[in-house]
Amino acid sequence: MKSSAGLLMFRRAAAGLEVLLAHPGGPFWQRKDSGAWTLPKGEIETGEDPLQAALREWREETGFAAGGPFAALGEVRLRSGKRVLAWAFEGDADPLALRSNGFEIEWPPRSGRMQSFPEIDRVAWFDLAQARERIAPAQTPFLDRLALAQGPG
Repeated sequence: MKSSAGLLMFRRAAAGLEVLLAHPGGPFWQRKDSGAWTLPKGEIETGEDPLQAALREWREETGFAAGGPFAALGEVRLRSGKRVLAWAFEGDADPLALRSNGFEIEWPPRSGRMQSFPEIDRVAWFDLAQARERIAPAQTPFLDRLALAQGPG
């Protein structure tokens, strides 16, 4: 079973912690919001260090810099059985500066036309309560672990 690795950027705001979540690009996700957001992540290549994979995917999917220290948030297992490993780091980024790599799929299906879409079509800052509503349910433990590690405020 394949594994993915990702990063969760956080910042401290007056109301508490905020996290930067990513919304997947492409036609399937276009009208989905609640439960569709994710931390930027991607597949770990054979023999690749998981944190290095997370850093590579972060750069490819957001175009933003990621600076340590990186705090391990452990792993979650998706219903498919796939493992997702994550690390948190403190930082700041302007969502309007997003520069995501793209992918091509046949769209509409069976049309014979290939179309390009960004892997991530937008990112946004959310406080932890908002993030819990938006993030894919299997990734919620990452938010809980971040909150526990950072303590109140």
